[in-house]
Amino acid sequence: MLIERSNKNPILKPKKSQTWEAVAVFNGCPVKKGNKIYLLYRALSLPHYHANAETKLMVSNIGVAESKDGINFSNREPIIVPELPWEKFGCEDPRVTKFGNKYFIFYTAISVWPPRAEGIRVGLAISKNLKSIQEKHLVTPFNAKAMALFPEKINGKIYAILTVNTDLPPSKICLATFNKESDIWSEAKWKKWYQNFEKNVLTLEKHQGEQIEVGSPPIKTKYGWLLFYANIKNYFSQKPIFAIEAVLLDLKDPFKIIGRTKNPLLTPEEYYEKIGLVPDVIFPSGAILKKNSIDLYYGATDMTCCLATINSSLFFKKLLDNKKNINLIRAKENPIISPIKENVWESKATLNPAAIYLNDKVHIIYRAQAEDNTSVFGYAQSFNGISIDYRSSQPIYVARESFEKKLTPGGNSGVEDPRITKIGNKIYMLYTAFDGKNPPRIALTWIKEKDFLN
Repeated sequence: MLIERSNKNPILKPKKSQTWEAVAVFNGCPVKKGNKIYLLYRALSLPHYHANAETKLMVSNIGVAESKDGINFSNREPIIVPELPWEKFGCEDPRVTKFGNKYFIFYTAISVWPPRAEGIRVGLAISKNLKSIQEKHLVTPFNAKAMALFPEKINGKIYAILTVNTDLPPSKICLATFNKESDIWSEAKWKKWYQNFEKNVLTLEKHQGEQIEVGSPPIKTKYGWLLFYANIKNYFSQKPIFAIEAVLLDLKDPFKIIGRTKNPLLTPEEYYEKIGLVPDVIFPSGAILKKNSIDLYYGATDMTCCLATINSSLFFKKLLDNKKNINLIRAKENPIISPIKENVWESKATLNPAAIYLNDKVHIIYRAQAEDNTSVFGYAQSFNGISIDYRSSQPIYVARESFEKKLTPGGNSGVEDPRITKIGNKIYMLYTAFDGKNPPRIALTWIKEKDFLN
């Protein structure tokens, strides 16, 4: 089996006895420290009066818990709480990476209520021991979420990944680079970066209208940087569809995608993924790489933390089998067919060919255009598909029907852009038929294979 949910799910539930995490605990991000795994998670408090609001609010803090097996967690304590103006209405969804001898914890900082795009940005807390916070910084001066560091420098630079314009869709997953740590929270650097952030986009959308967001911090594997992310279809509908997917990025150039999942790894199916504060929601928030498996942590229904285990050998095989790293090389002989001025019917252009391989030869049918913009089909033959060994001096197919004969002098007309397919003993050709006045249409003709070869 490729992926299997833990039979202990949910592995972390709200703790009613602690007001700061009594309503929900979700979107946990794990990190190793010594022989333990620490889970940083978003905790939603009971409603209470807030100094900057007129009504009671449920406020998010970030908690930390520890475990020896990555499943059973204890010693739950708040580690990041709203205390500065740019985070006063909540600290959400941590992403933690050990970089050097420090833990960089990025989180969503909420500065306005009700929350709106301009008040939802990325904050950073730095810890040396996962017990206390030594520094805090506001990172992005624009709307963004789910930022995470790569765990080591790449080509001498610090790399990060983040979701830009999360609340101003369409969101984009982007990469950013820094020369030194202080650049990470440099407002001037980010403002300059944001002016041309499209240059730093990782194109992960498969279909138009999908909302994609960074999930786990990148994990280094021998195959590449592994990233789990959320793909949300029908984002603006009443029933968006949440799925967890993965992508593999080149170790030396993370802008290069070398493999990705073809289908979702997980969609909401279990009761704890379908019933909660926000039904039918799962969201990847962190992962741990083991010898033969990957532990994927995710939030369910904005209420609990869950775990699924991935068979790593099957997983990487699927990722790499799906990569489309094909390099096409243009033939140095190009163009292989060009107009012949002496042949009136193909004196202006030769283009858009079809080809079929029969009897050890490549047979090419191409659109040929005269100076009066009338198109016909020419024929050429090649033993290797590149060098032309024979080329007919006359067209093999011309306009004969009313829907392809010229009605506008000097305008385009005729038969255009052939597509040929052999089925049984016949060769079928579809092509564009155009009379120069009415809309272009698709036409069909066929010939027996033996007659075509003759």
